[in-house]
Amino acid sequence: MSNSDLFSQHVLATYGRFPLVPVRGEGCQLWDETGKRYLDFCSGIAVCSLGHCHPRVVAAIHDQAGKLLHVSNLYQIPQQAQLAAEINTHHVRIPGKIFFSNSGAEANDGLIKSARRFGHKRPQADGSPRFEVITFQQSFHGRTLGSMSATGQAKIQAGFDPLLPGFRYLPFNNIVALEAGIQPQTAAILLEPIQGEGGVHSATPEFLRAVANLCRKHDLLLLFDEIQTGFGRCGDAMAWRMIAPEIEPDGISWAKGMGGGVPIGAFWLNDRAIDDAGTPLPALMGPGSHGSTYGGNPLVCAASLAVLQEIREKELAAHAILMEVRIRETIRTWQLPIITEIRGSGLLLGVQLDPELVPTPEGKTPALVVATRLMERGLLVPPAGPNTFRLLPPLNVTEEEIDEALAIIQAVLTALNSPLSAT
Repeated sequence: MSNSDLFSQHVLATYGRFPLVPVRGEGCQLWDETGKRYLDFCSGIAVCSLGHCHPRVVAAIHDQAGKLLHVSNLYQIPQQAQLAAEINTHHVRIPGKIFFSNSGAEANDGLIKSARRFGHKRPQADGSPRFEVITFQQSFHGRTLGSMSATGQAKIQAGFDPLLPGFRYLPFNNIVALEAGIQPQTAAILLEPIQGEGGVHSATPEFLRAVANLCRKHDLLLLFDEIQTGFGRCGDAMAWRMIAPEIEPDGISWAKGMGGGVPIGAFWLNDRAIDDAGTPLPALMGPGSHGSTYGGNPLVCAASLAVLQEIREKELAAHAILMEVRIRETIRTWQLPIITEIRGSGLLLGVQLDPELVPTPEGKTPALVVATRLMERGLLVPPAGPNTFRLLPPLNVTEEEIDEALAIIQAVLTALNSPLSAT
């Protein structure tokens, strides 16, 4: 029985999968079952920060697997403490506490629960709890019921109502709408510094500063979803610092690139006091308030620590900026009308296409058409909305790999840009 037949017979069809069966990876390269080689500029959708099978990560997994895979969170797990110290000291660089989960959606659920607890501790004037979290249109925060309810995309939520109440979706980068949207029941604002799944749209410095100021003015929690953007992907350990470095959030969620391929997520809460008695924000999430059977087990924490130390020690966030410049400058020289804009920062870049110049069969989008043609030529990229594809190579991608990928993109887009492309 073929792999496709096995999938159709036994696996729930919740993904629109490309006809590709990867079997081996090394660095930025991936090979399928036929032996064909690909440049992987998808990286598991920004997960494989160091590429495939990085020796340091493989060694960390191998070493920890021979000692202890899993132990309950009823006990102290030293790898959690080491990983949390690495994150607080070198990446966030603000005192705080961290909870380890299995995914980004779970991490965002933790932030949502923290906001609800905060709204009980700091209620409305009449004593009733604050519970609402403001998010933004075209955001993406996950697919659990809580994180899906926070996501500002109707297509993600369709058919799953009634959703978890307590969310308000406002236009991204619109300060006036945000000021008007804050209500007495609002407890927090949650946003991605750069919206990844929503098309790679960056928050403007003015907007991010306005969000921070309004949070202080109205006693709201400022929560950043750094699941796709964090840990060097956008040119700094934290993407918000690429936009407005002076801001200090109250909470942050992570996953994807922090594990380099192992299933780990986390959320962080600022140690700041939230009342005159000096109660620290993390104290709201005490024993019994949250939990995870597998979250932060020794194996995934050991792997994540190896990933984050490698990113920091090799200064891969700075390397991401250098590669961004190389990509932007090269694409600029092509002068192809089919490319209307390049958005994003570091190695989270979105290439927007002119849909009028992409022959698109019914049921497909321009981004999907281009991603498919690039895959046929040996380059893997994920779409980001109907008219944009993303470039998400490993943070240690080489100049030669960048140039090879760009040559493939140029060839495919030049052919589509030609008047003969529709024939």
